[in-house]
Order: sequence, then structure tokens, then C-alpha cells
Amino acid sequence: MALNKKALRSAIAFAGISVFALTACTGPAGGGGSASSAASGPIAYGTTDKVTALDPAGSYDNGSFMVMNQVYSFLLNSKPGSADPVPDLAASASFTSPTEYTVKLKPGLKWANGHTLDSTDVKFSFDRQLKINDPAGPASLLENLDSVTTPDANTAVFKLKLANDQTFPQILSSPAAPIVDHQVFPADKLLSDDDIIKAKAFYGQYTIDSYKKNELISLKAYPDYQGVLGKPANDAATIKYYAEPTNMKLDIQQGNIDVANRSLSATDVDDLKKDSKVKVNVGPGGEIRYITFNFNTMPFGAKATGADPAKALAVRQAIANLVDRQAIADQVYKGTYLPLYSNVPSGFLGANESFKDAYGDNGKPSLDKAKKVLSDAGVKDVVTLNLQYNPDHYGKSSGDEYAMIKDQLEKSGLFKVNLQSTEWVTYSKASRADEYPLFQFGWFPDFSDPDNYLTPFFPNGGFLKNHFNDQAVTDLINKQLTTTDKSARESTIKDAQNALAKDISTLPLLQGAQVAISAKGVNGVDKTLDASFKFRLGTISK
Repeated sequence: MALNKKALRSAIAFAGISVFALTACTGPAGGGGSASSAASGPIAYGTTDKVTALDPAGSYDNGSFMVMNQVYSFLLNSKPGSADPVPDLAASASFTSPTEYTVKLKPGLKWANGHTLDSTDVKFSFDRQLKINDPAGPASLLENLDSVTTPDANTAVFKLKLANDQTFPQILSSPAAPIVDHQVFPADKLLSDDDIIKAKAFYGQYTIDSYKKNELISLKAYPDYQGVLGKPANDAATIKYYAEPTNMKLDIQQGNIDVANRSLSATDVDDLKKDSKVKVNVGPGGEIRYITFNFNTMPFGAKATGADPAKALAVRQAIANLVDRQAIADQVYKGTYLPLYSNVPSGFLGANESFKDAYGDNGKPSLDKAKKVLSDAGVKDVVTLNLQYNPDHYGKSSGDEYAMIKDQLEKSGLFKVNLQSTEWVTYSKASRADEYPLFQFGWFPDFSDPDNYLTPFFPNGGFLKNHFNDQAVTDLINKQLTTTDKSARESTIKDAQNALAKDISTLPLLQGAQVAISAKGVNGVDKTLDASFKFRLGTISK
């Protein structure tokens, strides 16, 4: 059955679950995983996503985080089927003042290498994220963290800069928050994948048994794991990496792997729905795709030839007036993605359609508006755009997506577009090192809250490192973060989106759902496609 727009909207809407309340106290919880006591044999998972680094301070991408979710734990995490943070390594956690969040750890925790896991590791992990602050890492999520203190071996107290942070419990389950072994990881630099594996620095449902980066990872269940996910439903798993999604599709059809996830083309997914040997599993949406503008190196940017902020803004606004999102969604993605008209996607608190209101003709392209905005800024000549995209991380359909964007922009007569693509490991670093004036990025949320589409991106350029900095936008983002009244917070989130639409740090394009393919006789894939957006191998059995 085809994934129609009505079904996708339902999946997307499901992602907009309630925000974790500030006043809530996260009480005791044991290993509440969904697995049965009798684990099945090994399961095989396939993906085209790549691992940048296993060190939590050195990567901020879905491919790396997927592996981290199998082998590291968090103070708070969520049970499969939910996005609400509950104790994982913690025995309890709660706000003890508007600017203090106190976590009590479970006693007797041990790393897979035998080292004691206690509050020293907790403080070390967060201090290390902030100290290293790697350009490719997730430290931007910890913008509101002032310090961590450890009154005793089982207690960690987080002091926050802003009071009443509505997202902090979620942040403790995010890519910035895997706890690492302070006896293994250096405090001021990244640790290589091989050294992490050699040191057995793991505490999760699994440990890594063997590792060939971006080729094959072998995992085995860790018997001493005491976290909220419980004992995995299988005793071992492999992660196989594919350069081409067509090969992954063939392997899931032939039963060579049990699960295929990220990223098959829309055509492949549509074709697999007709195959009785496999099942197409769809989960709540939250993924977005967008173009990022580097405010220094884009045409007329601060360090570009003929630097002129008014002309640079006009270029961004003209592009926004010309892009036809609906055509891309229909022709390239066959409805598995929907047009996205703001920075916060549909289904989340405060989402609006600020770009639809401000640009084009009610969501359709407008050549007249594009011409006028450039003319008013004094841009007379055809503008050359160097636009970078990445097909191995964002899917092979990215080539078709950006070919269509190029065509839409060039047929206006206002732009000449040079398209280029780069392998992901290079791309993820170069895109944030001023090497690409305009570039494709996607976002798979860290947690289910609208702030996750705001705070990581925009204050001080965020993780994008694109030199966007607008104090009014930052103030609005900080305000919504600390507003406890839901309706007032919703209004501020809308104001922030409207302000972002004026300057266009990023141009939102598309919003999609989670899709994973399972072979016949494989169970539990649907249990992990939830609004936490964490893929967990521990729910899967056969």
C-alpha cells in the first residue's frame, strides 16, 4: 500500500508529543526493556549511513549516534514506544531548584572493562564535551549547562545558566549525553574508534566485538547492563554498511539481512511495499531536509568578493521565492516527504508556515518576487551559486533533489548553479569549515521537542558554524526555552520562526517519516520507530 500524504501526516503529527514538564520528577525505574527473557539468535541490520566517530564528542550525525545508542548509556533515556525521558543510569532525577537538576545514580554500575561507573564519569563526560567543543560534535546542545558537581559517587548536580529549562531532561538523553569512561577517554581530545574498542569502554545493551569502520560491526549483548532498555531480544547483532542503496535493497529481498534502514530511495520503498517477503515499517516523522547558507562565503557574504549584506540577503530571499518544494516532494520522493515551510516541522508545538507566508506565491514559486528582491538590492547580474550536496548520507535521491533545485533556480534566468558532491566523512567537516558557500543538510531530531530545531542551529551559528548570529533570534529562542506556560511558549516559538524567515540562515525544504524494511519472520522493528528517533537493535528478534 503506497505511503500516501494522509498517512504521512498522521505519522508526523504523532511526533508532536507533549513536552516533558519542568515540575515532573523522574522517579526510580529498573530495566524496563521490551525484550523477552529468551533472546533470539543474531540479527543483521543494513544501512547506508556512515559512522563519523564512536567518540560522543566527535560526531553529531545519525549514523554515528545509531551505533552509540547500542553501546553507551545515558542518565535518562526512553523506553521503546515512547519519547519521555526516564532513568537509565539514573535511579532518580529531578529539578531541585529552577537552575539545578539532580541525578542519583544506580549503585554498583560497571563498564564492560570492569571499571567502576559513577558520578566521576558523569561529570567528566559533560565537562569533556564542553572542553573539546569539536566542530563536528554535539556540544552546542549544552549551551545552557554552567557546571556539574558531584557531592558523592552516586550524585551529580547540573547547574544551568537559564532557569526553568523545558528541555534539559531530554538533553540528558541526547547525542551530547552518552556517559563515557573517564579512565579511558582523554579529557581534552578525541579518542580513536580502535582505541575505544580496545579499551572495551562500553556500557549499553551491547559491546562491540569486531569493527571495520563503515564496512561491518559485530555486537554482542552485554550481560551486566542494568538500564531502562532491559535485556535485548537478540543475543548479538551485525551492522553492515552499503555504498549503494540498491545493493541493500537486494539483500533485504534475498534475506541476507534482517532489517534495512536509511536510506532507500522513495522508488525502492514503493517497490518493496509490493514484495510479500518484506514489510515496510513506518514511524513518526521529524526528519527535515534543508539548504544552509554560509554567511561568510556565499555570494556577497562577509568574506566574499563584493561583500554586501543587503545583496547576500536578497540572494537568499530570491532562492526562497523560486524553490518549488511540492514538485520535489511529488517527483523525487513520491510523497514520502512533504513540503516544509518553516524551521520547526509540522506536528511540533508552535510550528507555523513562515516561509510559505513570506516567499513565493502561497508556497508556489514566484519569479516576479525573486526578480524584485534582487533588483531592489542592486543585484543586476546572474548570480553564480556553488551548491554542495551529499548522496551517500542523505540518500541517492539527493542527486535528483538537487538537480531539480538547480533547474528551478536556473530557469529563472537569475542564477547559475554549480552542483558538487563529496563523500560524507569529508563533507561533514568541510561543510562547517567555510568550504561550501551553500550546502545540503538534513536533521534527524535528538529528542521530540520544537527547541531541538532551534537551539542547536541558530544561536551563535550553532553546530552549522555558518556565521549566522542575530541577537533578537537568540533572545526569542532562549525565551521559549524557559517559558513554562504552554500557550506563551507556543507564541514565542512562532515569533522565532518568523524572525528566522526574514534572514534565512537555512532554507527549509522537506519533512519526512521514519521508514525501515524488515524481512519476513523478523519482529520488533515497529517498536523502535518511535518519537525518540533512536533506532535500537535490542527490540528486534527472529
